[in-house]
Amino acid sequence: MRNWKTVFKTDKLYQAQIVKDYLQDKELHAIIVDKKDSAYLLGYYEIAVTVEEVMRAIKLIEDDIKFE
Repeated sequence: MRNWKTVFKTDKLYQAQIVKDYLQDKELHAIIVDKKDSAYLLGYYEIAVTVEEVMRAIKLIEDDIKFE
């Protein structure tokens, strides 16, 4: 995980999946990192991309993805 950086965090799996799928559609390498504790349902999901793609991923997320 040394070459991967977090670009998005959420406590909702569906939001993490939407962001990951969107970034992959834009030909970025994106993964979901599950930081939720299964016993207590605390924590969050992270979307990570390779260090080379961080700036592009952040720009895409900020410009194109809105959750209300």
